[in-house]
Amino acid sequence: MPAPRRLLTGVFIGSHAVADGFLTRSQLRTRSYRRLVQGVYADPALPLDHRLRCRGAALVMPARAAVGGHSAAAWYGAPFASPGAPVTVVCPEDVRWRGPREVRLHHAHLPPTDVVVIDDVPVTTVLRTAWDVMALEPLTTAVAALDAMVRAKEVSVADLGRLLQDGGGRWGVSRVRRAVPLVDPRAESPQESRLRVALVLAGLEPVPQFEVFHRGRFLARVDLAWPEARLAVEYEGAHHFTDDQVPRDDVRLEQLRAAGWRVIRVTAADMRDLEELVSRVRLALAAS
Repeated sequence: MPAPRRLLTGVFIGSHAVADGFLTRSQLRTRSYRRLVQGVYADPALPLDHRLRCRGAALVMPARAAVGGHSAAAWYGAPFASPGAPVTVVCPEDVRWRGPREVRLHHAHLPPTDVVVIDDVPVTTVLRTAWDVMALEPLTTAVAALDAMVRAKEVSVADLGRLLQDGGGRWGVSRVRRAVPLVDPRAESPQESRLRVALVLAGLEPVPQFEVFHRGRFLARVDLAWPEARLAVEYEGAHHFTDDQVPRDDVRLEQLRAAGWRVIRVTAADMRDLEELVSRVRLALAAS
């Protein structure tokens, strides 16, 4: 068989491409095709994100199944699942399918009204996605996703309230009941959401995105604040460490301190130990 003149484009099932004569098994292994899930490949020129992996899973999902949960949230303003994270697939209870190892399978009641097709991928609707995220994911992960979905105006806090009110007796309702009151679209990053939830659960509820004024002049908007204690927590993502941003952050910090504010700066490394962060905040509040 002659070698193909160019790489196959798009997302495809490897065995089908071989059977149709597009390439040999050897070419499938040796060329730079990117494997998305077992047996499914993609053109390496396609940007790799979690939605691309979902497209791969969709090619081997059975009829009536859908990408759901944290994976589906990527289409609704919360693209937080990493490219290599397992694809969450919701499958009707009467459909027997194990799926490839790159899939996290959840068997549940899934009526056709809970499924839409986006980018040629069957995906759970925004409300079904919201429910499954809260029911399936760890609390901080779920709230971070819902914060972003509400912030993106894909769903509203009122929608979530009605979803909970109408969901009595549904699977996962206790976890949904715990998550809904914690949703706050003022969070501007998933890490802010995670930290805020940890603080709220510890009884240290902050004010998100608080605007600080000093002598009638706007000074700064801080991620999390306890205004009476003049304490702020700032999450510093990667963009805070650029050559341009570092001096601006330093000036801003000095201005806040000059106005009598204390600032706890939090990095991604700090977020690995939320208990330690909560303890730091608790001690700072006790010292005010």
